[in-house]
Amino acid sequence: MEWSDLKIFLAIARFGTLGAAARSLGLTQPTMGRRLRSLEASVGQTLFQRTTEGFVLTEEGAAVLAGAERIEEETLAMERILAGGSRQLGGFLRLSSSDWFGAHVLSPVLAEFSQLHPKVVVELLTDSRLLSLPRREADLVFRIQPFTEAEIISRKLIHIKYGLYIRRGAPHPRAFDGVGARLVTMDQAFGDMPDAGWLQRLLPRAEIAMRSNSRDVQATLCANGAGLAVLPRPLGDSLAAIELVDLGEAPPGRDTWVGYHRDMKRLARLRALLDLVIERLAH
Repeated sequence: MEWSDLKIFLAIARFGTLGAAARSLGLTQPTMGRRLRSLEASVGQTLFQRTTEGFVLTEEGAAVLAGAERIEEETLAMERILAGGSRQLGGFLRLSSSDWFGAHVLSPVLAEFSQLHPKVVVELLTDSRLLSLPRREADLVFRIQPFTEAEIISRKLIHIKYGLYIRRGAPHPRAFDGVGARLVTMDQAFGDMPDAGWLQRLLPRAEIAMRSNSRDVQATLCANGAGLAVLPRPLGDSLAAIELVDLGEAPPGRDTWVGYHRDMKRLARLRALLDLVIERLAH
């Protein structure tokens, strides 16, 4: 069994469907299915039970899983060590951040970095997933949650101020009231975000008009008159169509953390990018 076969096996075990596993590896679903059939034929065992809800490990598959994860850990550790020893300012870096942070905070820094180091190809993934640094799903991760893994080197990068915005020229609500006001806020999966509680306290009588897990979408809805929105100041202040609302108290801000695996600390291109990010953003 080759490492490429184990990657197929692990992806299906973790995601439970061929489609999701294929997307995680950049393959097509038919290719994934063909590779799985070939793998099972080569080991002479059925590794997954096909159900209406997805793929479930058989007893034989569960026995393979522990060993496959150990091989994965050792292989990825070797890859990180080899990558971390590279001193050349060339190659590939994968970054992960939220959508608005990537678009409005990181992008100008990445454009400058590209001018300084044109042989480094940077890929920026902007979504809500927490990508794994040990599994090399990303080389450098920016997020609002501190890193707790022992093998991750991290630091608090920047404190982001937030503000309450409304379409420019629209009437502003009164603090501790909010009658007639409509809100554009986070979706229910993010209902524990600090700004959700702040809105409930400062505008208790306002109504929810729209929800989205994307700050950029919230900003666009706000600019088009859908309602008030709490936005990061770097995003909200950049849009001429909206203006700040002063309720006498600003929404709670958030810290942004940056982290990378300790095996990558000697990677020259990562260090160069991180140094530039810190120089431009940290204060």
